[in-house]
Amino acid sequence: MCDYSLHAVATRPAEVADRLVSTRFPSTTTRGFASCDDLHVAVCLRPGTELAFEHDVRVDGWVFRRNVGDRLARFRQIDVGQSHHHHDALEFSNGKIVLVTDLKPGQRAIVLQLPVSQATEKPGRAEPAAPQEVARIP
Repeated sequence: MCDYSLHAVATRPAEVADRLVSTRFPSTTTRGFASCDDLHVAVCLRPGTELAFEHDVRVDGWVFRRNVGDRLARFRQIDVGQSHHHHDALEFSNGKIVLVTDLKPGQRAIVLQLPVSQATEKPGRAEPAAPQEVARIP
């Protein structure tokens, strides 16, 4: 899921321990995440991906920037039934929900954990949960 990965932007899926930065992509009007190593490739997050930001997250407002007051977030999609709206959002551990496109550019985060893939789940069979990769914050 990558609202910000428009036709003019190359994309790739996020991986555990990816170091990301919020950015405005060239030749687009939206913002998203790119790798700190390659700012021209959008890094797409799946719903349930967990991120830890270096600092409390800042959001651009109409007049002033707001501080979300939190650093830990889970990627999710909102208002998916409404076309022509941004759906990519972050839900913070304090309950605040922020659209990815509203993030102040230049904020750094690390991918802590990816969601379990639905493709690996077997319907109707109870199996022990597979261990998930978790990144350590240095």
